Amino acid sequence: MDVLEAMRDFGCEQLAFASDPGSGLQAVIAVHSTKRGPAMGGCRLYPYASGTDAAADALRLAKGMTYKSAMAGLPYGGGKAVILGDPAGAKREERLRAFGRFVESLGGRYITGVDLGTEIRDMDVVALETRHVTDQTGSLCAAGSLTAEMTAYGVFLGILASAKEAYGSESLAGRTAAVQGLGKVGASLCRYLHGAGASLTVSDPDVGKARQAAAAYGAAVVAPDAIYDAPCDIFAPCALGGILNDATLPRLHCRIVAGAANNQLDRPEHGERLEQLGILYAPDYVINAGGVITTAVDLEGGTAKEAAQRVQEIYGTLRQVFYEADLYRTCTAKAADRRVERLLAGP
Repeated sequence: MDVLEAMRDFGCEQLAFASDPGSGLQAVIAVHSTKRGPAMGGCRLYPYASGTDAAADALRLAKGMTYKSAMAGLPYGGGKAVILGDPAGAKREERLRAFGRFVESLGGRYITGVDLGTEIRDMDVVALETRHVTDQTGSLCAAGSLTAEMTAYGVFLGILASAKEAYGSESLAGRTAAVQGLGKVGASLCRYLHGAGASLTVSDPDVGKARQAAAAYGAAVVAPDAIYDAPCDIFAPCALGGILNDATLPRLHCRIVAGAANNQLDRPEHGERLEQLGILYAPDYVINAGGVITTAVDLEGGTAKEAAQRVQEIYGTLRQVFYEADLYRTCTAKAADRRVERLLAGP
């Protein structure tokens, strides 16, 4: 990967690399945009195969955070940090402290937090070296699983908005939802969907999680790859990105795709393909913004109630995206991107 070319393609303002021989830290921070405010995005700790892979992931995720924050009306840009290495490896605290110094060296352009492979206690360590960090002990986002809960709540509201668009009614009674991935967000979404009267089909590589959903909600369980073939009204991807691709799109038997996973479209043209297939797509960064909204409320000193109130705005935002897609005769993914680009362009 040519770094400068990749930065240009993603529209990234800054890509910073750090190596600390004493702790073994190897990390990348991508600052995609600070036009609306400091770049906010979590820190991943993951055994990437190479620095090139880590940088590519950081660039992709940082852009997604910019779009997510802008669409949610937040005064933040998008960023992402990745630390290369085994989460269970040696010198974890030393690496995290060195990472904190790395964040501090950017002078507030980037605010870090919890992501894949990191935890609340990790952010406590990072905070020993920088104040540009969220998700610490005692923060709003450290209270139970509020971030995951608000993400699931936002996705559920997005599903209601999608049902209104596709069927003319928000009611999920008698509808079937296929949920891919039963982590904290996917499991919470199942609870919301079941409470609204939907029947569930679920899949997860962790058989125990799938069995829990079956016991709690009467969900049908299918193998992870078989979820694409499950007949349903709503397909809710809540695991990996890039799952809407050339191989999976022909297998879908749904009217709506609306889930919590980031970067669901393998390529931009897959948004158009969904439109051609008659499938309504709820752009992922529109409906999965509950977590970043909660973090923003936390940074402002707000409450969980205020976070929930802000997350409720996702419904209206998504309805506006659907309206603009119809108005300009384009797919919903393009309509959402155009809306964000207007927001980023400013007055």
